[in-house]
This record gives sequence, structure tokens and C-alpha cells, in this order.
Amino acid sequence: MKAKSEKTKPERGRDFYLNPAFYQNRELSWLQFNRRCLMEARRKETPLFEKLKFLSITSSNLDEFFMVRVASLQDMVNADYNKPDLAGMTPGRQLEAILEAAHEFVQLQYSTYNRSLLPALKEEGLEIVQSVEELSEGEKEFLDRYYETDIYPVLTPMAVDSSRPFPLILNKTLNLGALLRRKGQDTGLLGRGKKGKKKKAAEGLEFATVQVPSVLPRFILLPGEGAPVRIILLEDVIRQHMPLLFTGYDVICVDTFRIMRNADLSIDEDEAEDLLVEIEKQLKKRQRGQAIRLEADSDMDKRLLKLLKENLNLADSEVFSIDGPLDLTFLMKVYGLPGFDHLKEHGYERPQEVPELPAGCDLFAQIRKGDIFLHHPYQSFQPVVDFVAAAAEDPDTLAIKQTLYRVSGNSPIVRSLSRAAENGKQVTVLVELKARFDEENNIGWARMLERAGCHVIYGLVGLKTHSKITLVVRREEDGIRRYVHLATGNYNDSTAKLYTDVGLLTCRETYGEDATAVFNMLSGYSEPRAWNCLSLAPLWLKDRLLYLIGRERDNALNGETARIRAKMNSLCDPDIISALYEASAAGVKIDLIVRGICCLRVGIPEVSENITVRSIVGNFLEHSRIFCFENAGIPQVYAASADWMPRNLDRRVEIMFPLEEPSIAEKAIHILDLELADTEQASILQPDGSYERVDRRGKESVNSQKIFGEEARRAAEQKKENALRTRVFIPETSEGHEE
Repeated sequence: MKAKSEKTKPERGRDFYLNPAFYQNRELSWLQFNRRCLMEARRKETPLFEKLKFLSITSSNLDEFFMVRVASLQDMVNADYNKPDLAGMTPGRQLEAILEAAHEFVQLQYSTYNRSLLPALKEEGLEIVQSVEELSEGEKEFLDRYYETDIYPVLTPMAVDSSRPFPLILNKTLNLGALLRRKGQDTGLLGRGKKGKKKKAAEGLEFATVQVPSVLPRFILLPGEGAPVRIILLEDVIRQHMPLLFTGYDVICVDTFRIMRNADLSIDEDEAEDLLVEIEKQLKKRQRGQAIRLEADSDMDKRLLKLLKENLNLADSEVFSIDGPLDLTFLMKVYGLPGFDHLKEHGYERPQEVPELPAGCDLFAQIRKGDIFLHHPYQSFQPVVDFVAAAAEDPDTLAIKQTLYRVSGNSPIVRSLSRAAENGKQVTVLVELKARFDEENNIGWARMLERAGCHVIYGLVGLKTHSKITLVVRREEDGIRRYVHLATGNYNDSTAKLYTDVGLLTCRETYGEDATAVFNMLSGYSEPRAWNCLSLAPLWLKDRLLYLIGRERDNALNGETARIRAKMNSLCDPDIISALYEASAAGVKIDLIVRGICCLRVGIPEVSENITVRSIVGNFLEHSRIFCFENAGIPQVYAASADWMPRNLDRRVEIMFPLEEPSIAEKAIHILDLELADTEQASILQPDGSYERVDRRGKESVNSQKIFGEEARRAAEQKKENALRTRVFIPETSEGHEE
């Protein structure tokens, strides 16, 4: 027994650790994360086309942030809700700070696009044509024909006058606004505002708008062979031909604009007789929610800008002046252009075969040999797809139960579940209808599964089911056996190639009993008296985490080995952060890998001096949640579907599961340790809330994602080599068979 430390437990109540000075605002922390993504587009070492991808991602991220987080704060302000957050900021103050930071961020985005990417692309033989003056006569003739045959039939010009009010501008759509003057006429009205007041432009001008069709490609490849490859954006072609849409008018100005609306669904589940129908109604409202952001050309005519602001009821701070193409997500399509593979990242191997699950093997037999750990996308997600498919066709399968949060557009897993039901298996699927921005997709899957004969549960009232669990029940020679898959990521075969996640395949009876209990709770009201190994939110997962953190604190005070290593997407739960502060103050070494939001502050004297936080932004989206508690030299390792956030721990159904097999626990710890050693993709949280890249001076170059890919490749090759070396060939028998 080690001698007890002279340290004593700090005499501080929980209120001490809730000091607003100890916390970073959640929304500003998220903007810091998006800035780290943008920095990848500005790094010299990032391949050029990967820079396009990162810039596109930052644009998509910012859209969702406004539609949900900024919209929620707007709702609070409109309701005169003034309660401050953990960092002491009221909703109004948060909005001010967010908009200020967002304006700076957008300026940096377009500075990156205009000053860095466009010249670099041109140098590499790809030109994005920015004005008609850059077109040759042949290109103009080509675009005239393309406009007439492909674009014009799809366009719907919408004029505004005394009989036609200001039209509904749909959320996230790209639009062209124009001011027109009727030839030979000097007056015109510009629609009506919110209270019926007429909005006038300059004398004699009328307003019209055209939505850029989302059903057409955003950019057009101009004719020509070889270098350079030239493309032009769809809105620029429509702008060029705008006079053809308004014959009888002089087009005074044409500018692009785009609005963001409140897309945060508000559903009263207690009052909704049919949750599926209610969500369908709310989805329609998403396109018509309150406008919260306007993006407009930086040189937009002031009269047109004033008109848009008044009709959309937006303040100056909610208008973003854009020096370049609106909606940079089109760059992800540019990334897919052929002929530029040499400008992409090639340091990552394709997903490798899982050594324990060679192609064509009997999955159930392999799982019976021992637990199997999966690390995506370095290892293939196919075994998970095959697990459900095999169960669907297996005559010994009695039941399949699964939770679905987000799945791909053409999900093989959903098809297998349908097939299982058609084969007479008992199939129960919890489809979470409230998975944000996947609601419509999930409604479609739910209806399809019901038609196939599956029992479909639409989530629980007041909670989102975010856990990732599959249970297969089989009748075998020695009785009923349950096979379980648990994971940190969704059952989505598409994102499994882009997100880093871990999973576990097991047939341990303790896991099987708990998995059965989980589904019984989801489908009914039964709750077991005790659990073997799984920890569920919102019931007791937070309590379990607080206990594990508290145990490390007590071990440190008692002179035992004490350390916490944890990896997650976000950290903002005040109870968890307070517990981490208390453990740090007691001497626990805490190393956190938090990709996105982190409300914890480091470096606070006698509070968080023993805590480090790093964020890894790389080619793959870091998504796995892994927690290791030192436990006085006998580490306990867990994986989970939950981040350390109030929504995950208090308002969602989540699962944390232990990695009990020592060799598997070591693999998970290796993931943590390698990411903590990363010098290429990691940024370190500073006491002022900013992030700085790792100081690489004197350090070995470590790119954790590339190393994981290389390790997966070596493990798969080693398994094949071992199989070849150990294969024994028996001479042919008289029947001519080889065994």
C-alpha cells in the first residue's frame, strides 16, 4: 500500500467551481472550432484540393450553427429571457458576441478563397470564371445555348408590385434580386412589409427575384480540351441573361443574396397525437421560419439591400457582406472534378479488413471466439453491415433489435432489417424521428420498415435516442445466445468512411442481458433491478461518470496513481466540468481530447492547472468517445455514444459500455495516447480560450490519423500472411476433395 499523500481534499463547495470566470461560452467555443477547420484551409502543408474541402465544411457548419444555435438565442431574446449562461453571458450579449465573431470569420473565409485558393487553383490549371468579361466568344455562345435549353425552362421570375406581395424566400436558397424600371413608366411599388406597409424603392423602380435552381449543377464546365479547366457558377450565367426574363423592363441592377431562417423545430410531444405527422408539419415550417441572417454581394446596390433588410426585418448586424460566391459548399463539388487527384491527400489507406473478420467468414462463430474491436474508418464498416445482413438470412435468428439515429440515403442496413421481417424474424427498430436535419429521411425509413412488418418505435417522449446498439437473438445447440454490437457512431455506411468511431461485437451474456433490458425499456416500461455493465443516460450515466472522476480525485488524495484520459466531441456539462476541476485541484492529471465545443478553461491557478485540452482536426472527422480512468494502476476503459454535454447526459438515451477484454482496452488506450502525442493535426487550448497548434520544435512528427491507417493496413496484411503460413494442405482423397 502506498503512503498517503499529505494533500487533503480542498474545502470548496460546488458553487466555487461554478464561477463564471471558470467557463468559456459554448457558442464562442464552437466558433473557435470552426476557425480551426478554416485554419486547415490556410495551412501551407494542406494539399490544395483538401483546402477546398475544409473551406466548404466551414460554410456548411456555419449554416447549421445559425439555423439552430443562433436561432435559439434569438427566440430567447424575443421572449425576454435574460438568464446568463455558465460564462455569465445573457442571450442578448451572446448574440452580439457571436455576430461580431461571425463577421470576422466570414471575412477570413473569403480572404482565404480570394487571395489564396483562386490564384493557386489557376496556377494548377483550374479557373473559376468570375465575370462575363473573362469569357471568350465561343464560351459565351455555349452558355447562351445552355441557358436556353437547360436553365431557362426551370426559372421562375417573381415580380413584386401592388398586387403581388414580397415573396417567400426559402431557407438556404440562393437567389438573384433585381431592381427594374418599366420602359416608359416611372412608378412602382415593392411589396408589403410585415404589417402591411408598402415598401418603396427609389422612384420608378420595381423589385423582382429569381431563385437559382438547386436541381441544376451549381457550376458549369466550359468547353475546351486540356488545361486550363474553366468553370462558371450557375448564378453568374443567370445574371448574364437576366434581361431575357424581364422583357419590357430595363434591369438597373442584379445581385445575389441568400437568407438563413430559424430551423430549430419546436414540438410539443405531449400534445402531438401522432409524432410522425407532427414532425412532418414542423418540417414545412423550417423553410418559413424567422429570417436570422442575410448574405448579400459586397457591392449590392444600396437600394436593393435596404429593400431586403426591411422586408426580411433584419438588423445591420445580421447582414453579411460577401466578397465572392455565396454559399461556399459548392467547393465540395469542385473537389470531385476529375484530373486533380495529385492535389488531394493520399496519406490514408482505404478501410482495411478487420483481422478477426476475414471476408466470407461466419461472423457469429468469430464473435463466439472473443470480443471484436472495430476502429472506423481505418477498418471497414462492412462487418457491421454484414452482421445485420447475416442475421436477416440466418434460419437460427429469432429476433433483431436496433436503434437508428442517422443512416445513409440508400442504407443496406435498413434493407436487411426489412428482409429480416419478411423472413419472419421478430424485428424491432427504434427510428429517432427527431434527429436534426434527418427527420424527413428517417420518416421515410420508418414507413418502409413498417410496411415490411417491423415493429417501429418513434423514440421516447421528451428524449432523443442517440445510442447505437444492435441485438441479435439466435437459437443455437446449447440454447439461446445473444449477439450485441455497440458503437460510438451511427449505423451510416457513408459517414463511416469519413468519421472516426469505435465499436464492439460481443456475445458475452452480461452484455446480452443488458441489451435486452435496453430494448425492453425503449419499447415498454420495464426497467431491470440491476445492470451488469452498460450505463444509460438519462438514468445514471452522469452519476457513473461523476463517480469515476471522484474516485480518481480520492486516489490522488490518497497518494495512489490517478489520471484521466478522455476523448469526445464536446464538453460543456457543468457538473462534469466541476468534478474535473475538483479532481485537478486534488492532483489528478487530466488529458482531454475535445474536437469541438469545450466550455472548460485550462490553467486556472489551483483549479485546472493539471488539465490539458487538445483538439484534432484532420482528414477524418474525430467522432469517437473513449474514456480511460487510471483506477490506481488498474485502468478501466469505456466507449460511449455520449459526449459530456447536458443534452447527452440529461435529455438523450445514450449508452456507455466498458471494454473489458484487456487486449481491446489496450487498443482503446493506444488511440488516446497516440492522439495525445499528435504534433501535426492537434491544437492546444490556451488559458485565454484560444487554440494554438502544437509547437513542433524538437518533437517527432506524429500524424495520428495517418498512423492509424498504416497500423490497420499492417494488421490486415499480417493476418493474411499468418493465414498463408499456417494453412495445411491435405493430399487429395480418392474422392478428389481437398480438405
